[in-house]
Amino acid sequence: MTKAVITGELKQLLKDYLSNNRPAELINTYLFFIENKFNLQPVLFAKEKKIFQNSDDVVKLLESENKLWHEAEIKIAFGMHSVNELTKKIYICPFTGKVFGDNTHPNPQDAIYDWVSKCPENTERIGGLRVKRFFVSEDPEVIRNYIPQQKPKEAIVKTVYSSVLSGKLFNSKEAVVNDFKKNYLKRLSLVEVQGQNRFEIDDRFLAFLQLHLQEDKIASFVETLAGDEELAPYVSQWLE
Repeated sequence: MTKAVITGELKQLLKDYLSNNRPAELINTYLFFIENKFNLQPVLFAKEKKIFQNSDDVVKLLESENKLWHEAEIKIAFGMHSVNELTKKIYICPFTGKVFGDNTHPNPQDAIYDWVSKCPENTERIGGLRVKRFFVSEDPEVIRNYIPQQKPKEAIVKTVYSSVLSGKLFNSKEAVVNDFKKNYLKRLSLVEVQGQNRFEIDDRFLAFLQLHLQEDKIASFVETLAGDEELAPYVSQWLE
């Protein structure tokens, strides 16, 4: 049987793990080894109730299905709004570019509702009533566009990106992705993945786990550890 290849750095990680998790089961120790050997970073995407091998795999899937972001256009009308360097959140009228900031208006959400409900440029109707549609953004890059500077007085149109999950606007696709990874994915250990039964495991990730959780690979791992003086006692406990 071919012994598993374990680098010196991995061996030290295993020694620390076994020392801090007594008694450590064989399978859990092997999963810890696999996770570190292949630098796995499993994540749970709770909305889809599915576990992926890493966050990039989720992003690629959602992008291919157009479920992560949509392009949107905002109108920036200079001089019609009140935004400054301390503004953290803005509400934007898509028809005129009028903006209300969280620190420049006592109740910006009510203000934007009132604005779009009376906005002459708002020609969208449902049941004869103006649609109260507006954009919200907390992206500093989007907010910076509205801070008064020496710019033309004419309104301009800018392409931004709307998160499918939150509806918030971001200045770039990268900003949408970063927000998604931060707020919609939960990092799991491989032991947690193996021990759960509530969520589906992505097919590619499941195939990877099945490949490495074969009996001969685990036996090879044990044989390698048995040849190390400090790790051999743990192997003896597992064999008993």
